[in-house]
Amino acid sequence: MKQLYSLSVIGLGKLGLCTAACFASKGFKTIGVDIDIDKITKVNKGISPIDETGLQAMLKRAKKNIMAISDYDFAILNSDITFIVVATPSLADGSFSNDYLEKSLLKIGASLKKKKKYHLVVVTSTVMPQTVETVVKYILENTSGKKCGRDFGVAYNPEFIALGSVLHDFLNPDFILIGEVNKIDGDMLEFLYTKTCENKPRFARMSPLNAEITKISLNCYITTKITFANSISALCEGVKGADASVITQALGLDTRVGSKYIKPGLGYGGPCFPRDNVAFSAFARRLEKKAKLAEMVDEVNKDQVMRVIEKINVLTERLHKPKNKTKICVLGLSYKPNTPIIEDSQAISIVQILVNEGFPVNVYDPQAQQNARGVLGTTVTYFEHIEECLSGINLAVIAVPWIEFKNINFRKLSKKTIFLDCWRILDGVKGINTYHLGVGY
Repeated sequence: MKQLYSLSVIGLGKLGLCTAACFASKGFKTIGVDIDIDKITKVNKGISPIDETGLQAMLKRAKKNIMAISDYDFAILNSDITFIVVATPSLADGSFSNDYLEKSLLKIGASLKKKKKYHLVVVTSTVMPQTVETVVKYILENTSGKKCGRDFGVAYNPEFIALGSVLHDFLNPDFILIGEVNKIDGDMLEFLYTKTCENKPRFARMSPLNAEITKISLNCYITTKITFANSISALCEGVKGADASVITQALGLDTRVGSKYIKPGLGYGGPCFPRDNVAFSAFARRLEKKAKLAEMVDEVNKDQVMRVIEKINVLTERLHKPKNKTKICVLGLSYKPNTPIIEDSQAISIVQILVNEGFPVNVYDPQAQQNARGVLGTTVTYFEHIEECLSGINLAVIAVPWIEFKNINFRKLSKKTIFLDCWRILDGVKGINTYHLGVGY
């Protein structure tokens, strides 16, 4: 049996800390590196500085196998594999910045110079195609004075996870993508994940370049499925009796389509899908090619907010009340359930437009309200309980499918309250006045 590797993770953000915790929970000695002293202190005390489902409990269980520091030398010299999980922010043209990545690589390279043993450096951060070959290898070789493939290894190994379910997704992946410079590097990673994952994932091993293209292509394809479902939804709203949910469920039964991500609702958001889709187009422009499909998907996705606004205006006009006297409640502010993240959240955009149109708006979200305050300020009224948020409301919009919204006590509400259920989570609930996206009335 192979000896378990010692690991280091550069960057203890939303994905980096979860990565470190998952490996540590499976018995791997793991060193986390970050510049945030407060974050380091909390991790070493077994306290999660990040709000992510199950992370606090996992850190507590894995406390003996994980430590956090700011010292690159210690981390590199005391580990076999280093994962770089730093931010790669989007630039104005849609491509990804390598600024944080390059700073980390310079420090790693300086540490590698002091190390005699073979060391594998793995880039997990999402990067533009050709980054591993032209940036990562170059900086590490130039800084360390050593040769990639002989003295150290390099691999690209992005994750396919969703905030709110990072731990589950990490431990139960559909597949593991490995872009390897050398076979030994891919073998090391395959062994690591075989010992870590709770399912038996398939492995896709290829060159770093092909892996980089695969990463942005996959997310671009998923956004296409989401947008196609919403396009069907828009069509169905123009035909009485049509139901997009019924149609997309049937489409999902065909193995050529699949049921994941083909469901009508709001458009995609968050820190990954929108920017990866735009990056796909940016990569095409770099090559002087056209990515018309990706560009159109991005455009159609942005249209979803106004579709909902138009639906709200149609429903509120039936009340025959001025907008400033029509009370609206928006349930859900995050970009998806089980996370406080509001980045590119269409729910937030809907609230902003409603406020600008003169509607008084109540809002409630189980986790995202504090983040939302930073954007919405005092333009809306915040509530800590659903029933209070719904009290006296004319129209309630379920903008995010939080599971707790299924358990609203409708008996306490006025039967005149209109619900616009954007995600069909109230299906089967009787005695309420409900409308859905994607249904022709």
